Parts: sequence; structure tokens; C-alpha cells
Amino acid sequence: MFPAGDIRTTVIHMSDTDVVHASFDAYRRQDAAAAEALFAPHFRFTSPQDDHIDRAAFMERCFPTAHLFTDSDFLEMIETPHGVLCLYENEHTDGTRFRNVELIRVENDLIVETQVFFGGQVG
Repeated sequence: MFPAGDIRTTVIHMSDTDVVHASFDAYRRQDAAAAEALFAPHFRFTSPQDDHIDRAAFMERCFPTAHLFTDSDFLEMIETPHGVLCLYENEHTDGTRFRNVELIRVENDLIVETQVFFGGQVG
């Protein structure tokens, strides 16, 4: 038993891949609060359509797009010294499938940067 007034906190550390999985899950569920809790205040997002946009622009522009996809599968997720590399395949509502790769940098359980590399159509 702890002495009166002693406050103990348990800190749960997530692996970088756990953080990335949680962010993709929040995106699919469109849970903005859960997603924002995983992004550092200085988060930056880059893709062929977005050049180093900040967290607010990402949440406004990119986050609300989950309705465009009917299916999403992780094909690879690998932790590297540069970040977590994710290869995934998505299916659009019209049935077309495509693959992208993302390099996601995590620091102190928060995503600080995402770089998206667009792939091609599959099948």
C-alpha cells in the first residue's frame, strides 16, 4: 500500500508501430479527437498534393477522406531508423485499388511527420 498522498502514475509506452496503427484506426473511424491526440503540435504532412502542411491543415484537408475508401489493408509495416514504413492497399468506393507508401516519424509516442509516396493502381 502506498502512503497517504503518494501519487503514482503508470506511463504506458507504445511502440512506434502501435502509434501508427492507432492513427490509421482513428482515421478509419473518423475519430478526430483520437487522431489529434497522436499528432505532435508541430506535426508536418507531405504528399505529392500537400507540401509540409501543419496539423490543422491536415485535419481539415486530409483527415475527413475516409469515406472515399471501402477497404484498407496493411501489406507491410516496418520500423526503420528513419521512421515507420507502411505499405498499404486501399479500395475506392468505385472498386479500384491502389497502393501507397508512407514514412511516419514518431517521437515520444507522437507522430511528428508523415511523408506519403503515391503508388499506382493495383489489378
